[in-house]
Amino acid sequence: MRKIQKILVHEQVSQEIQNYIQEKEMSDGDKLPSVEEMTHMFGVGRSSLREALRSLEALDIIQVENGKGIFVRDVNTFRFMGKVKIEQERNFLLDTLEVRRALEGQAVRLASKRINDNQIAEIEACLEEYRRQKEAGDDTSRIDLAFHRAIIKATGNQVLESVLDSFSVMYERFFNEPLGDKQLFDDTYPFHITMFDAIKAHQTEIAMQEFYKMMDCIENKLKSV
Repeated sequence: MRKIQKILVHEQVSQEIQNYIQEKEMSDGDKLPSVEEMTHMFGVGRSSLREALRSLEALDIIQVENGKGIFVRDVNTFRFMGKVKIEQERNFLLDTLEVRRALEGQAVRLASKRINDNQIAEIEACLEEYRRQKEAGDDTSRIDLAFHRAIIKATGNQVLESVLDSFSVMYERFFNEPLGDKQLFDDTYPFHITMFDAIKAHQTEIAMQEFYKMMDCIENKLKSV
């Protein structure tokens, strides 16, 4: 049995400092807050902070100058690390998308044959709320996830629903700021409507065509970031 890897405090602090550099859009030579200020900012002890600073200095992200302060040293290195992180998440999402095509595709096929009037009304209300939030510029990730779960529920297949539930932690990555962008997949909204219209009309082949258009749109978005 594999042991659960612990995330050490200094590793968390190191990540928070990198996030701070990114959020403040800092450049080479910019000065970071003092050790005292950062212990209060991150709510950690001086030893954890100093260990985080040592690790960042070893990566050439910062430079600690005694008596002067802590300075951003190489933004290009920081950007490279950020790019690697994005690449890792993109690959994870693309792998997950392949599983979605198989499992959720089957859900769309079954839902188009089995959906009932109550489920149709539920999904119509879901789509209306999706439209309202999208037009208001709100975060649509939760309502988007609710739409897909309603389609899965409409299959009437408890085993398939259970399999997708067990897959939910990875599945939800698509709806939780994928690659740091809550609106990344907003272009898929029209396919939600056309796919559902086909499901409601029990037009299985059209529903599948629209589902694959949605999946292709997501894949293209991921590859273009």
